[in-house]
Amino acid sequence: MNGDKFLLDTNAVLYILNGDETLADFLFEKELYISIITELELLSFKNITIKEKKQIAKFLEELKVVNIHAEIKQLTIDLRKSSALKLPDSIIAATAIWLKLPFVTSDKQFRTIPGLNLIYYEK
Repeated sequence: MNGDKFLLDTNAVLYILNGDETLADFLFEKELYISIITELELLSFKNITIKEKKQIAKFLEELKVVNIHAEIKQLTIDLRKSSALKLPDSIIAATAIWLKLPFVTSDKQFRTIPGLNLIYYEK
């Protein structure tokens, strides 16, 4: 397991943005990645304020955003066929698997995904 790099699920980012010190301390000085899907989810909340958008954008500057490419597409297709994950979650999980990074989430549905190095964060 790579202890210096992590892929964050959208909920993990939201916890940090909302002041979760336990998770922030755990991830302090780590190399953090997110899927492009997480970036889109964060910035497309219906009632997002200008202040919140700026806060998210500033936080995202500190992360590496991973775009979708052929290998992630194929992994996504395989996950969709073998699990009950929704398409956005399949893309995020495929990204973590492709990068071979631990995946930080509080979403229980990811527990059943083979090949996913899951770090389940219980809030």
